[in-house]
Amino acid sequence: MEKIASFTINHLKLQPGVYVSRRDQIGNDSVTTFDLRITSPNDEPVMNTAEVHAIEHLGATFLRNDPKWKDRVIYFGPMGCRTGFYLLLAGSPESADIVPLVTKMFEFIRDFEGEIPGASPKDCGNYLDMNLNMAHYYARRYLQVLSHIGPERLVYPE
Repeated sequence: MEKIASFTINHLKLQPGVYVSRRDQIGNDSVTTFDLRITSPNDEPVMNTAEVHAIEHLGATFLRNDPKWKDRVIYFGPMGCRTGFYLLLAGSPESADIVPLVTKMFEFIRDFEGEIPGASPKDCGNYLDMNLNMAHYYARRYLQVLSHIGPERLVYPE
């Protein structure tokens, strides 16, 4: 079998950042998958499911309500390795194009207080597995990366 694209990235060199993971052509349209890498793979502890789940609910809610981007959002969700998230957008934006959006999303997560959207037994299949305090922690941490992001954190390392 052919190795899939995400397994060809050198995870030993990968640092937190915003990367174009792939572009797919669907008819005349393209879909861009972004790798929002929160932690350094194989170097730092991975995020626990509770904070990942809270970030997923808050991030998806934010993105699907953003006036500029909501109609382009296809998916936002965690990576299986729990080191980041995938964001799929319609079109062909570059990493630098979405840094302001990702920054606003993680500011929303950092500042969010109250009941997490969709965190109820009627709305979610595992509504008790949420950790808002740790979601705040990872949002603050990722915002430090985003506030000083340079080209080396926008393109996958060789």
